[in-house]
Amino acid sequence: MVTWQLTIDCADPARMVRFWGPALGYEVAPPPEGHATWNEWYLAVGVPAAELDLAGDGSDRLQDPTGAGPRIWFQVVPEPKAVKNRLHLDLYPTGRDRTLPWDRRTALVDGRVGELVEAGATVRDIRADPEHGFYGVVMLDPEGNEFCVA
Repeated sequence: MVTWQLTIDCADPARMVRFWGPALGYEVAPPPEGHATWNEWYLAVGVPAAELDLAGDGSDRLQDPTGAGPRIWFQVVPEPKAVKNRLHLDLYPTGRDRTLPWDRRTALVDGRVGELVEAGATVRDIRADPEHGFYGVVMLDPEGNEFCVA
């Protein structure tokens, strides 16, 4: 058995946690046992204070509250995103049920897209293929990472 987490490079982990936590139904992962905050833990393992955002508590990780999905860590990197993602997330407010009537499918997707735009995402492209029952929206998270809602 292999355990794994998804690591996403970013400039502002706190912002990404605030966006992706609700987007995925995830919660902020608690700091390791014996530490009140993630920053306290980072300092304890030798991360220099100059590398930490000491205005917050250092929360930069999400977890699935059910334990079923992978953990997600938002890792600070100095360079901005420059090219298209080679990996992206797909969110399915439709439950991937292609038997849903077209108007119900588009309403579910558009509703979720509206929530995500309110949270800081932008719409890049809308893809509609009524003949095959597909409706999806390509979006960008607050730091420009692509993801889809279908």
